[in-house]
Amino acid sequence: MATVLVVDDEPIVREVVVRYLTREGHRTLEAADGLAARAAIERSNPDLVVLDVMLPGTDGLDLCRWIRSTSELPVIMLTARSDEADRIVGLELGADDYITKPFSPRELAARVRGVLRRTAPAGVPLERIAFGDVSLERATRELRKNGLEVKLTAKEFDLLWFLASHPRRVFSRDQLMSSVWGYAAALDTGTVTVHIRRLREKVEGDPSVPEHLQTVWGVGYRLVP
Repeated sequence: MATVLVVDDEPIVREVVVRYLTREGHRTLEAADGLAARAAIERSNPDLVVLDVMLPGTDGLDLCRWIRSTSELPVIMLTARSDEADRIVGLELGADDYITKPFSPRELAARVRGVLRRTAPAGVPLERIAFGDVSLERATRELRKNGLEVKLTAKEFDLLWFLASHPRRVFSRDQLMSSVWGYAAALDTGTVTVHIRRLREKVEGDPSVPEHLQTVWGVGYRLVP
């Protein structure tokens, strides 16, 4: 889960972007101008900034220039202008990506995923994963739901951690048997089904209508943050 600062002087744009990023499992911060954005960066140290070029006061290009003078914080620029020169200026200032308004919120969410993936520190394993009201700690192998510890078996934790480490990716039962249990599945893959059912009882608000541990019929299972 990354923290994304959304900087735009249009409330409706911020609302839409924040809604889609929250669905992706990110924590979001908002700022309506360059000064507020700079204060949020200094105060909260976000993982990525979605930054509109046209801002009152300190504009997006100036803010991007300041960000690059102090850190490698990833920046995705937004602009209502489609002129190639504007895009080049933003990229030359160090923006990691550029998207022109009007844009698809789903495309922006995909761009955020891509930039975070490209800029993630190499070789640093995940230590904590959170989705909904659930958090997983790798070192202690603990699951907490609404702050309360929930007991898991060793394989329940391994399976949940594996799926949570690959959000939205669909895995077949055979793939899960190979990746989590470490051996090829026999004809009967009921083990995976049983473990998914038990995990739903422990992490879902309503196990009969799972929000996170979803079945993709005819394919397998996925975890949606």
